[in-house]
Amino acid sequence: MARIQPNLNPTADVQKNLDGIKAKLGKVPNIFQTFAHSPAVLDFYMQGSGALANTSIDGALRESIALTVAGLNNCDYCASAHTAIGAGAGLNDDELKANLSAQSADAKNQAALDFAALLVTSQGNVNDNDVQAVKDAGFTEAEVLEITAVVAFNIFTNYFNHVADTDVDFPLVSTDDVAKVF
Repeated sequence: MARIQPNLNPTADVQKNLDGIKAKLGKVPNIFQTFAHSPAVLDFYMQGSGALANTSIDGALRESIALTVAGLNNCDYCASAHTAIGAGAGLNDDELKANLSAQSADAKNQAALDFAALLVTSQGNVNDNDVQAVKDAGFTEAEVLEITAVVAFNIFTNYFNHVADTDVDFPLVSTDDVAKVF
């Protein structure tokens, strides 16, 4: 049971945002209904998510990174949500499962996931060689920064779900058996 229950009586402004989410997703996931306790938190998420949708890295890679971060942070809510969203972005079942362990069948994506995992495990303290490795894999400096932003944004949602203990309302994907490679 959630530690912080979803807000079922949000303000009119918040409800307007939730209605937009429902129109886009077909439902209002529990994380959004829980964000609704704070208009500032919901707005932070909405603006951040909107900004990240405009990165030069594609949606499938953003979902792969989200899965890697969820796996490393043991966030079942995000693992479940991003598995569903990642499938919609074209990732197959094997890739989705591999991404939870910071693995990819694609060499360039693997470099991004290695960097993402390193950001999580080192708390962002990377060195020149770490940055150069992801650039050598074919990512631009802008894309290295975008990967960093996607990681940081997903850490926020992982931590939010840990604090709220958000009830998973997607098909459950457990991070209990995720192979920790870092």
